[in-house]
Amino acid sequence: MKRDSKHTCEDEPPALPTHEVAAEKTFKTVERALLIVAALMTLGAASIEVWSAYQRGSINLADILLMFLYTEVIGMIAVFYSGRGSFFVLPIFIAITALARLIVLQGKDMAPEMSSMKPLRFCCCLLPPS
Repeated sequence: MKRDSKHTCEDEPPALPTHEVAAEKTFKTVERALLIVAALMTLGAASIEVWSAYQRGSINLADILLMFLYTEVIGMIAVFYSGRGSFFVLPIFIAITALARLIVLQGKDMAPEMSSMKPLRFCCCLLPPS
């Protein structure tokens, strides 16, 4: 069996040029740094929200939903670092929680024309009838 002189093992992918390796390392470093910044900002925002609820002396549904959003963002960052889990499930949970918070904050008395939920109503129209 003749071996290729460029590859020492048949299972190894070909080596990337030096500039591509450097670019990949740079992008991974920037990505990790931004994720750390996002985690710190999320923790800071959650702390501010907890302090605000403490000062008000009451907790409402919007506060709880906002805390779920913060928790989901931290969860997404943890999934990235652990390499476990699905990258598609957590954003769906965040979207559902964000929509629930938007509905709660807008209130039941708001006219549908004033709602920022028009894209959601459009998507619901595309669903097949049950």
